[in-house]
Amino acid sequence: MSKLIVFCAPSGSGKSTLIAHAMREFPRLTFSVSATSRPPRGQERDGVEYYFLSSDEMRRRIDAGEFIEWCEVYPGRYYGTLRSEVDRLLASGKDVVLDLDVIGAENVKKLYGERALTIFIQPPSVAELRRRLEQRGTDSPEVIQTRIERAEYELGFAPRFDRRIVNDDLETAKREVASTLHQFLSLP
Repeated sequence: MSKLIVFCAPSGSGKSTLIAHAMREFPRLTFSVSATSRPPRGQERDGVEYYFLSSDEMRRRIDAGEFIEWCEVYPGRYYGTLRSEVDRLLASGKDVVLDLDVIGAENVKKLYGERALTIFIQPPSVAELRRRLEQRGTDSPEVIQTRIERAEYELGFAPRFDRRIVNDDLETAKREVASTLHQFLSLP
């Protein structure tokens, strides 16, 4: 039976790097494409980076129960995971990877129970997270502060996850992710 793996982490924790590593190590994994009501950016294509829907269409489908999780990030700006997308991937025999926020991860766990594994990637400390975000050089001090405040909120959810991996050393974290997935995916 196909399974779901949900990754969650504060910005700057290395989640994207660890997901990419997991996808290379486990060929049966496939990434679930989320839906959003924001317009495409640059070369983004519908059904590849996101399913691009209007705010009205997102709201209608949310109200119809078509999402396993969703959130309204800003007024009228929605993100979510379509049940039909996850069901299609699971039916194809693939194990599905989701990259969600803490509330979305909890919702998926409630819906899929033991068929879903939730993994929280955390930085070694908030101070180290701030250093990483500053080192990126892509965000203003105000944006970094907002990300730090969000991270502090998200870290409060970490104990609720099936597995917590501290990304203090990237190679160690990669091995922990691989070991965790090997064990989970080998279970009946």
